[in-house]
Amino acid sequence: VQLQASGGGLVQTGGSLRLSCAASDLSLSSYAVGWFRQAPGKEREFVAAITWSGTMTEYGPFAKVRFRISRDNAVKTVSLHMTKMKPEDTAIYYCAASNHPYSRSSSPSDYAYWGQGTLVTVSS
Repeated sequence: VQLQASGGGLVQTGGSLRLSCAASDLSLSSYAVGWFRQAPGKEREFVAAITWSGTMTEYGPFAKVRFRISRDNAVKTVSLHMTKMKPEDTAIYYCAASNHPYSRSSSPSDYAYWGQGTLVTVSS
């Protein structure tokens, strides 16, 4: 199972970026999905998660105000909309799918399927 995260790039401080997550051989609409990020030299960090139906979400402390996770099961994609971005948001962003459709876990070990990540760089 392969997930594909896309939409990363270079953005200025205060700018916005939208990441997308899709799956090539998985009906993503049946899975809870989480976003994580990892900056150089740091541990993987929970960003946000959404249940299979999209009715419940969870955010890491830094993401609660500035980021929004959403999904469109009709097109089997999960998005992460990031606003008011800061240099400390610079990281590789990963999406991951959980076998538990109602999961909003912040633990990477609770996610069975991972994408390759997309690099986000916020310039100061």
